Amino acid sequence: MRTESRIYLGVGSFFLLILIVYFLWSKESTGSVLLLASAGLGILPGLYMGWWSRRMKPRLEDAEVVEPRDISGIVGTFPENTIFPFTLGIGAWLTGLAFVFGGWFAVIGMGFVISAAFAATIESKRSSLAEAANRRGAED
Repeated sequence: MRTESRIYLGVGSFFLLILIVYFLWSKESTGSVLLLASAGLGILPGLYMGWWSRRMKPRLEDAEVVEPRDISGIVGTFPENTIFPFTLGIGAWLTGLAFVFGGWFAVIGMGFVISAAFAATIESKRSSLAEAANRRGAED
């Protein structure tokens, strides 16, 4: 996590530097507060990750020399061709249209969202069960 910590701290430091230049040049407070928030969004996670990186044992990703086979783990199964992300997007879109056209759009949209989430869950369970059965058959 050292690398991630350095990246976050670098981004936060950049925004802090820009904050100082911006405030001294423009004397404007709104933009300065927003830049301060941006710096905080970089510095706070960076400090937290740095704090944990000193207390954890080093990960394989943090080593200088590492082989890809050392860090590769079990890759899960994912559904290949499915309509459910599209259906979920349509449901979210229809639910958003409820703010413009009325609450009945939310009923239709939530129907799409719930059915897409339910069907995608069932499909992912089915594919992971099939993968486990294939793995068991290959081991026998």
